[in-house]
Amino acid sequence: MEEPQYSKKLEFSSKQRAAAELLYLMIVAACIISLAGVIWSIFDFISPTGKLQVFLELSLGFQIAIVAGFLAGLFFLLIFFTGLFKKGRTLFLKVLFKKKEIEERFKNRLSVKLIAGGLLLSLIAIIIGLVLSFIYEILFGPEDDSWFSGFLSTFTSGNWVLFAGILVFVIAGIALFIIYFWKNGYYLILKVMGYLESGD
Repeated sequence: MEEPQYSKKLEFSSKQRAAAELLYLMIVAACIISLAGVIWSIFDFISPTGKLQVFLELSLGFQIAIVAGFLAGLFFLLIFFTGLFKKGRTLFLKVLFKKKEIEERFKNRLSVKLIAGGLLLSLIAIIIGLVLSFIYEILFGPEDDSWFSGFLSTFTSGNWVLFAGILVFVIAGIALFIIYFWKNGYYLILKVMGYLESGD
């Protein structure tokens, strides 16, 4: 039996491709920032202060070698992630935006789309509200001297860079969750609607 057309060649809109590329770039940025934060934090642990002064006191040759070493590591990572760009984008497209057969059945049913969309938006709003409430309680608890505020006060420069990288990871993860939940939740609702309409 001949396979359906959509299973032979996956087609995605320009907006979907742009979203997949943005998510991949966010993951790449998070990896690079986090790695820089880890390295910086290690140097902070070894020598909490005076690193810049020690660097400036080195000979010009050592300074060039150190800067070139960091640049070589950065360009190596960029080459690695650039080589994986197409595979990464394709993976996000397949996971997040792959068309399902049931969508073709309801593609012209505006009422079904509105109901499904309204339900999903409500569920996403509930989840985001709970997450924001949890974060607010951690950052701005009932006490001004909360444990998290005290923890942040001990951060070194490297820790802040690492924290920024983790934050980018979290933002990308939330975006992935929302898109995946929307797409698969929408598919599940359409499947239930199709089951109810068929009467099977």
